[in-house]
Amino acid sequence: MRWQNQTLDADDGALPGLERAGFVRSVRTPEFDGVTFHEVLCKSALNRLPAGSGLPFEWTINPMRGCSHACRYCFARGSHEYLELDAGRDFDTQIVVKTNVAAVLRRELRRRSWRRDGVALGTNTDPYQRAEGRYRLMPGIIGALAESGTPFSILTKGTLLRRDLPLLTGAAGVVPVSLAVSIAILDEDLHRALESGTPSPRARLELVRALTEAGFPVHVMVAPVIPCLTDGRAHLDALFGEIAAAGAASAVAFPMHLRGSTRGWFLDWLGTHHPALLRRYRQLYGRGAYVTPEYSAWLRGRVEPLLARHGLNRDRSAGVTPRHEPDNGVPQPDSQLALFA
Repeated sequence: MRWQNQTLDADDGALPGLERAGFVRSVRTPEFDGVTFHEVLCKSALNRLPAGSGLPFEWTINPMRGCSHACRYCFARGSHEYLELDAGRDFDTQIVVKTNVAAVLRRELRRRSWRRDGVALGTNTDPYQRAEGRYRLMPGIIGALAESGTPFSILTKGTLLRRDLPLLTGAAGVVPVSLAVSIAILDEDLHRALESGTPSPRARLELVRALTEAGFPVHVMVAPVIPCLTDGRAHLDALFGEIAAAGAASAVAFPMHLRGSTRGWFLDWLGTHHPALLRRYRQLYGRGAYVTPEYSAWLRGRVEPLLARHGLNRDRSAGVTPRHEPDNGVPQPDSQLALFA
């Protein structure tokens, strides 16, 4: 399933333009060298997806805009242009933080009209990027969702999630909680080149292990698979093997999308570091955002036997609460699909 139906210009209190976003102040600190935080007071925390999005959830929460993970392939880069910032370097270093998001969320969840539909976090930028260590927005969000009886899911590359594991375990005793970790690259050099601000692949595998030991059936998103760089059988086999050894319940993999401004940002990097691949990318992507159907089919044919070999093709609908917690009978949302595609 694809993200092309999710609009990036949805009004969530931080778009368009900082002046109209409840701007409070800009902050720079030595421990976040080169990063500027733009603190805003948002008007809304819950963002409703457009009808027909085809996704297994209707509502999202984005505590921040921009992401210091600095993934070259991040599809959400275009959202920064609505803030009159660029989708390249600014997206990585100009982080908009909704400092009042938990308080606003609590108010929205108290409305009589709220139906306790599933809410997804990590659908635009990562809620556990480094800035969360400074602003601590997620504990308030988790608490508000659990107290209101609202199921939720989190997709992250951030090992900072381990800080909130006790809160998540407690929440999972009240509502369905689904946790997913994104690990697309096993090679350390390629990881540093393409997603320099993220925790290492090994650190994220340890996160999977910790969540599994806490009783969560963890889903891993091997996304995006980057043509000619991470789609080799040996790389995928080794990565799936490590994911299975860490205890993940399931995994999925699909190819990189190059949507909007992300296309130019990624291809500039490719032309500098792997110029021989540019011709192949023109064949695979043409002028669009998605690889050819032939490549998608080829990749599925490579991935599916490997998932089966490592026992990662299990049904993810079997439950999202920790195994040591009782099922409370609330319908359980499917794990959210790949943010970083």
